[in-house]
Amino acid sequence: MRAVIFDEFGARPEVRDVPDPVAPADGAVIRVEATGLCRSDWHGWQGHDPDIRPPHVPGHEFAGVVAAVGAGVRGWRPGDRVTAPFVCACGRCPACLAGDQQVCERQTQPGFTHWGSFAEYVVVRQADVNLIGLPDELDFPTAAALGCRFATAFRAVVSQGRVAAGEWVAVHGCGGVGLSAVMIAAACGARVVAVDISPGALDLARRAGAAVCVDGGALTGPGAVAAAVREATGGGAHLSLDALGSHATCVASVESLRRRGRHVQVGLLPAAQGRPALPMDLVIAYELELRGSHGMAAHAYPELLRLVTAGVLRPGELITRTIGLDEVPDALTTMDRPTTGGMCLIEPR
Repeated sequence: MRAVIFDEFGARPEVRDVPDPVAPADGAVIRVEATGLCRSDWHGWQGHDPDIRPPHVPGHEFAGVVAAVGAGVRGWRPGDRVTAPFVCACGRCPACLAGDQQVCERQTQPGFTHWGSFAEYVVVRQADVNLIGLPDELDFPTAAALGCRFATAFRAVVSQGRVAAGEWVAVHGCGGVGLSAVMIAAACGARVVAVDISPGALDLARRAGAAVCVDGGALTGPGAVAAAVREATGGGAHLSLDALGSHATCVASVESLRRRGRHVQVGLLPAAQGRPALPMDLVIAYELELRGSHGMAAHAYPELLRLVTAGVLRPGELITRTIGLDEVPDALTTMDRPTTGGMCLIEPR
């Protein structure tokens, strides 16, 4: 099969022919019809994930068709239309048995623990636990957008953030996961403040339902972004999300909150880049709540799929670019540069 592969961290990836994958006994091989290009893939290429061992094929959010299944798989067969969460769970550890597969103790992640979906085929392990059937009316690019960014944002806003209608929600960073959070929070009846340094990303945020947009690039000085959010919301957000993953956006998100507000960290903050100094004085004085959000378990997808097929949520509108495998090396290596926002989808064929 053709795949995007890098031989060293930070080295330019190449599109090459590599061996076709074989289904493990408990897993499946998926023919990739669409796969998303996510900032997490850039972190992996940079060497920020300890699970990756080059040579490596990135890619972790995808949708496609089952091509083959292992002898131990009972619930799936070739031809089934599927997607999978980026955290593939074991189904047997204490976290899984408690229903928290997104923090599985023995999790695998395509594109991190093994070769991923920037290829014509990808392996999903523990297929009976992790594969998710797709409604016929859901196209593959939209389904691929759910695998990481949209599903992660859905759980961050709804489950971890406990958003309520009428609340103010601040979203710091309007890339794929941030725009997803804007759309989801607005659909839940919240008033959303979108923060980004890109005018194009803020335009997309308005279309996704943001009531207020804050241009962080036009503000200077410590705490300026947080002050702008507090002013726009009349005292601070009830819920704030760092959807980018930087020291500045993480701190600004916490400082944007009103008393007893809730911060959810969604964007990755790799330890290799250092750890942010959080304003713990505010956490104590305002009784703030800090939470993380790490994807969404496969068993939780039916509610999200219902809202998407009903048209309440429209992740397909966030796809602003579609490319082929040959364009991935350029797209991946420039992900740390400012963009116009939205999601980039890859169609391997």
